[in-house]
Amino acid sequence: MTFDEVELPGRIGVLTSGELDLLEFGVIGFDDEGRVREYNQHESSMAGLTRERVLGRLLFSEVAPCMGNAMVAGRFARAAADAEALDATLDYVLTLRMRPVKVRLRLLADPGAPLRYLLVQRLA
Repeated sequence: MTFDEVELPGRIGVLTSGELDLLEFGVIGFDDEGRVREYNQHESSMAGLTRERVLGRLLFSEVAPCMGNAMVAGRFARAAADAEALDATLDYVLTLRMRPVKVRLRLLADPGAPLRYLLVQRLA
């Protein structure tokens, strides 16, 4: 499974934590409250944050406040408010707890799914 895979939105929600760990990009799954429920090994290694430190925390205020803006958190909020699916990719720069890192983010949400997903692909 790749970051750009067209079928990814329908497939990611059925993967186990172990299967998410096999992916070569970061995966953060969070619930309607914004609490992190899935955090794969790739993202843990790249961000330098353990699962224990991240799981159960609020994504956009406690874990990654650098994404708590209209571009990222706001898009998830608008999709939820409108009960619309979301599949958007954007170039971004992560700045919290590290030097600036260029990434591509993929925002995935389905109104009927228990989790929303933020995928992170680091760029060279």
